[in-house]
Amino acid sequence: MNIYEIEVTAANGESYKLERYKGHPMLIVNTATKCGLVGQFDALETLNKKYVEQGLVVLGFPSNQFKQELSTGAEAAEACRLSYGVTFPMHDVVKVNGSEAHPLFQLLSEETKGILGKSVKWNFTKFLVDREGNVIKRYAPTDNPMKFEKDIENYL
Repeated sequence: MNIYEIEVTAANGESYKLERYKGHPMLIVNTATKCGLVGQFDALETLNKKYVEQGLVVLGFPSNQFKQELSTGAEAAEACRLSYGVTFPMHDVVKVNGSEAHPLFQLLSEETKGILGKSVKWNFTKFLVDREGNVIKRYAPTDNPMKFEKDIENYL
């Protein structure tokens, strides 16, 4: 399966295929509004605003697998908007690991194994996808998004 065939659900309940972003580099992040790394929302929003005109799409996918998320995607999206000024698309709560992991995170994890294997280790794991839908790189939860801005620029 390629990334563009994967169906996701926006926080407002709308389902769509990632084909919507074909031709755009994507930065896909599993998020959690009660995680100690929430300060990264500022950096993600900075990158979103700086590069949206050049085609970058930042996509947030809340996950409660680490017990740090609100109960629904709509609640998480509202918290992100109100508390952190997030304007990039947020989605419904997904599982990122295990047999029930969302197909998107199954693909992302398989394509970019981390230091300790393919599973997502924590919230704010970030994945860079190029304009052709190739999963290029995985960034650790503690990697500040501004530290890999040059990587993003290379794919704009």
